Order: sequence, then structure tokens, then C-alpha cells
Amino acid sequence: MRNFRRISQIVFLLLFLWLLIQTEYHGKDIISYPVKVFLDFDPLILFSSLLAAHGIPPAFPLAMFWGLVLVGMTLLLGRFFCGWVCPLGTIHHFIGWLKKRKLPLKKKMERGKYRPSQRWKYLILIGLLVASVFTVQVVGLLDPLSLFIRSLALSINPAINYLTRAVFNFLYFTDIRMITTVSEPVYSFLKAHYLSFKQPFFQQSVFLGLIFLLIVGLNFYRHRYWCRHLCPLGALLGVLSRYTPLRLEVSKECTQCMVCVAACEGGAEPHSTDSWRSTECVLCWNCVKSCPKGAISFALPARRKKGAPYVDVGRRRLITSAVAGLAAVPLLRVGREYKGFNPQLIRPPGALAEEEFLRRCVRCGECMKVCLTNAIQPTLLQAGLEGLWTPMLMMKMGYCEYYCTLCGQVCPTGAIQKLPLEEKQKVHIGTAFIDKSRCIPYTLATNCIVCEEHCPTPKKAIWFEEIEVVNHEGERVVVKQPRVDPQLCIGCGVCEYKCPVVDKPAIYVTSIGESRSPDNQLII
Repeated sequence: MRNFRRISQIVFLLLFLWLLIQTEYHGKDIISYPVKVFLDFDPLILFSSLLAAHGIPPAFPLAMFWGLVLVGMTLLLGRFFCGWVCPLGTIHHFIGWLKKRKLPLKKKMERGKYRPSQRWKYLILIGLLVASVFTVQVVGLLDPLSLFIRSLALSINPAINYLTRAVFNFLYFTDIRMITTVSEPVYSFLKAHYLSFKQPFFQQSVFLGLIFLLIVGLNFYRHRYWCRHLCPLGALLGVLSRYTPLRLEVSKECTQCMVCVAACEGGAEPHSTDSWRSTECVLCWNCVKSCPKGAISFALPARRKKGAPYVDVGRRRLITSAVAGLAAVPLLRVGREYKGFNPQLIRPPGALAEEEFLRRCVRCGECMKVCLTNAIQPTLLQAGLEGLWTPMLMMKMGYCEYYCTLCGQVCPTGAIQKLPLEEKQKVHIGTAFIDKSRCIPYTLATNCIVCEEHCPTPKKAIWFEEIEVVNHEGERVVVKQPRVDPQLCIGCGVCEYKCPVVDKPAIYVTSIGESRSPDNQLII
């Protein structure tokens, strides 16, 4: 069973990484694979989304209810997901194993014991769910699947892409035939199957990468620290596994050598039937394999044994975590812009109205990973603390491609709706404005048509008015000065991205006029 578990971990980790790689533009406006399937099976995201919406909202993705399958399997088998499936759990397991295998038995036993601090994850879970009840959806910040996707998509993968391109560019410029004969086919294969459509850059990639490395590095302090102490999904599955009929049995042959405790991945106290904690057990099967007497086994008893340990977080701690979740609601919202409108906060096309968007978005980063122009970036404080790491468009980084609907296809919760291309092309995400103090036709009396020629709408939203002006040499010349039609402009930002005034573009897009808000309009 332990070997089966290892195979399962490797298979699901490789599947997870492969789907992450497939969350990419491959030359057509369609994602051919179920890249969000891991998030679809996440019951924590499902429950928090339903709590934040106070029910099942319109257009709620039915795929999210696959999370109930994991709930049912956990009720039957316990926390098997943490030990057999979770890709982040597999990373923690491997890193912790690298450290743990070098320790003497006494140290291993100390690291394998249950610790009262393992209750923290249940307190975190309570705080997150209470906040969700009061419509603050921040579960995605700590949900392991969302966290892992966000860390890889916005930090680790861009770094690997950059390093890979740098290495092969260096090999190419060496111009040594023996090297390039091998390197160029390999590079072509990587571009076709792994490397991003263009080198991705994300403004918070270093910060997000450091957070991920810290979480992984905690394994050197204590084995599977995240899983044991902090993971809210693990806490939810632990609560459900309290009622599993699958029980650990220790026979009379046990000599209390405590080798099983040293091998335990979850601090589940497997050295006796009465001490075993089903809420902490991740079914790694290490205890069964390591027992020198073969005294440990798993069975399906007819009824639960009395006296088995349960999750005791303490009444005061429970109340404190609930109050903390409630207090987070006003604290996270005090930094929001007046009326909730920030001119810089441009959401992707198909995004729900801001309040509903924040209740749905789980900060997974899938939409940012799939954006073919790299325009979708994680927010910092543009949407207040409540909107931390939610997606926004930054037109200096890229623009919203007129013929692309990929972000709506990969969003797991429907925060960004999946729109047909014809409908998406009519959605206004903002409006472009011209800064006449920087625009070349206005300031230099010289024609420039870049913004107009790149405008993608069938009837150009940018048009020219021919004006006779006097240039710096005193000559009277006719100049085409650009104008923007707010009714036709969809705010895609290609004009801002392509503007030749590179430091601060002479044309820029703000969120005003967005289709998703009847109030954020130029004229109300």
C-alpha cells in the first residue's frame, strides 16, 4: 500500500504539472484539457463560495460540485486526499523526507509526535468560513491548490521560462555547430510543448515566490509543517474523516517500540488503537510498513470505538477564531476606493460586478497564467486588502486580445464568465482617454496614427480630426489629432500598450464605462 501511495502521489503531481503547462495559449482560442479539474474537486472552495453567496448564485459552475465526491470519499476513507492526491502535500512529503531520513530514530520520533499546535489549521478554517458567511471570500489565499497554482504560475514557472530561454540563447550565440545542432531541436521541442507563448512577467513574482519557498522550507523545521499546522483544506477533510469507518487496529503483538510514530506523516499517534487520531492520519501506510512485529493494520469495524481522540480546539479558541473571521470583514474593506471604483482596477472581460467578483474569485492565478499578452496581473492594494492577488489588467504589460476568451475558460468559480467570442468583443472593460500634453500630434504638431491603426473594433473607436496648427518653425500644417468615441471603445488597452510614448503613454485606459457596473459610467 505504501508503494501504491507513492505511485499515486507521483501520478497526480505529474498530472497537476501537465495541466498547469496546458493552461497556455497554443495558437487557438480554446483550452483543450480540463486544466481546472483539481480546483473543481476542492470542497473548501465549494463551501466557502456557497457561504459567501448565501446560496447557489446564478451561473454558478456545476463542475464545482465535484467537490462533493471528495467529501463522500473522505467520509468513507478518511484524509486519503492529503496523502495520496494533493500535489502540494506531495512536495511537502518529499522535502520533509529529504530532511527526515538523515535523522536518528529518537529525533524522528520527536518529529512524528502529535503537537497541540496542529489545532491551528482548524482555527484558521473556522475564521475563513465565518468571514465567508459575511461575504468576504479569502479562502483562496490559503487553500493549498489555489496557493500552489498561484505560486507556480506567477513565480516559479516564469523563472524557469526565463532561465531556459537564457540558456538556449547563450548556446545559440556561441555559434558552435556541434552545440547548436543539438540545442536548437531541443529548444524547438520546449517551445512547442512547455515554454509560454511569450516570456511572462508578473510584478509580484518575487514576493509570491518567497512566500512559497518559506512554506516549503518549513519542512526542514518540522515534517509536513503546512499540512499538519496550517492547511485549511486539510482541516476540513480532517473534520470529515472523524466519521470514517476505516479504523487503525493495533494488535497485542505491539511492543510500544514507537517506530510507527517516527514514521507517521501526520502526527496521528498510531502506536495504539485508542490513541490514533483519524483527523490527522493521511493514510500514508508508513506505520503499517515500519512496524517490526506487523501489529498495525487498517480495518472497517462495525461501529466506532469509544474513547478515540477527537478534534478539541477549545471553546475559547473556537470563539476567538470565529470573532477574528468576523473582525476581518471591516478590516479588509476599509481600504476600498470610494464607491468601490478605482480607475486603475480594470477587470478581465466577463468579470462579474465587483462585489460578486470578490465573493467568487479564489486567487488561483489561472487567468493570469493563460493570458497570451501577459496583461492580467495580480492586484496588490488596487482592490483593497479584500481583493489581494485578484486579477486586473495592466495595459503597460500587455492588452486584452480582441480574439481571445481564454481567461473565462479557465476560471473555476465563474468569477470571470465564459463568454462566446462575439459577446466578449462587445464587453466594455474600460474607456481610453488621450493626454493631450503628451500626445505627439498635439505637442509636436506631427502626425502619429499608431493608436488608430491598432484599434481592433470593427468601426474604429479612435478617429482623427484634421486641424490646422502652427509648428515650431512657424509653418501652418494640417495635423490629424486623435479622438476617442466612448460608445465604441471597449477598453482593450492595445492603444496604450502600442503608444510610442513609452514612459507614460499619451493614451491610457481607466475602468470607467465598464459593462459590469451601471454606476461606474462616464455620464450617469
